[in-house]
Amino acid sequence: VGLERQNVGKAAGISAHVLVGLSSMMIAVIQRFMFFQQFGVGIADPEGQRIIAQVVSGIGFIGAGVIMKDRGNVIRGITTAATLWFSAVLGLILGSGYIYEGLAFGLFVVMFITLRDLKRGFNPLKPRVKQVRKIESVTNEENNKEKVKNNDF
Repeated sequence: VGLERQNVGKAAGISAHVLVGLSSMMIAVIQRFMFFQQFGVGIADPEGQRIIAQVVSGIGFIGAGVIMKDRGNVIRGITTAATLWFSAVLGLILGSGYIYEGLAFGLFVVMFITLRDLKRGFNPLKPRVKQVRKIESVTNEENNKEKVKNNDF
């Protein structure tokens, strides 16, 4: 998902998605260990759900950072924010020990994003963002000719 977002030139690319997902996963893993050591219970303890709830809330702030309002009241970045939120949720699912559910969820979202892009008529794995640089020489040509003529450069 992060690769697709990066290929279309969005603010949050593969690095942001991997960091959000892995960080969320580690929070879920540490939460399980912490509650198991202290209380002898794992993720089933309702107190343990508070940490997950805070991760979900915190991701909202990161997602808000990629949502921008363009000229003409056009809102951009909603899909990128949603994919960041997906990365966090996937990390929490995997970190909580639900490997098969997480893999199924991840596969579904990747297929959805890929099929959506194919329906729109472009390959989600091929970068569409091209960097264009325009170099323009701004000189006074007559002044330069005079300097060259007089060897004054």
